[in-house]
Amino acid sequence: MLYTPRDLFDLNETEHKSLFEGVEFPWDVLKRLSDYVRENVRPIQRHRAVGQVFIGNEVSIGEGTIVEHGAMIVGPAIIGDNCHIRHNAFIRENVILGDGCTVGNACELKNTLLFNRAAVPHFNYVGDSVLGHKAHLGAGAIVSNLKLHGDNIWIEMDGRCIDSGLRKFGALIGDFAEIGCNSVLNPGSIIGRGALVYPGIAWRGILPDNMIAKSRAPQDVAVRRPRGPVTG
Repeated sequence: MLYTPRDLFDLNETEHKSLFEGVEFPWDVLKRLSDYVRENVRPIQRHRAVGQVFIGNEVSIGEGTIVEHGAMIVGPAIIGDNCHIRHNAFIRENVILGDGCTVGNACELKNTLLFNRAAVPHFNYVGDSVLGHKAHLGAGAIVSNLKLHGDNIWIEMDGRCIDSGLRKFGALIGDFAEIGCNSVLNPGSIIGRGALVYPGIAWRGILPDNMIAKSRAPQDVAVRRPRGPVTG
């Protein structure tokens, strides 16, 4: 399937739908993100801080958002209303969070767009990616954005190999998709709407809408036998 932005995302669930205007391939929005954030950020901060936080000069934060102790928002960044930025979260450059998003403890985001109510809640890294409405990462899930050899990332889609034109491209995660704990999305992954990646999976490529990526590797179960005392 040749995915378009509307195939993956409900564009009414972001205030930044203009980013997608005229976009042929959904990953092309990542090429626009830096300029868009810098042009549209308004350094007005209406959040409530709990403890000591660091917020850069080019950061806007909406009403009802809570930023907890130890969080660092470098910016430029645009953060919506009623978000929760938890303890020790690290939000780097060119990040957009919609309304009601969660960025959890020890999570790191850069060059990333989250649609409304997307959740990155526990020990996650997300780089150069788009997460759709109510998309969710389980604890420890990582979105890898750079190949080991550093070449451009190619996408195999609809029988074609397409050069994304990006050296750094993590994942496009569709609306309502769930990524299980400790899984890894390799560079250039596309996860369809409502799709599910089981915990511990290293996924590469396209997972269509409402499909499940499972690991069927058998597990070895052995009898636990008592051991004698350790002698020197």
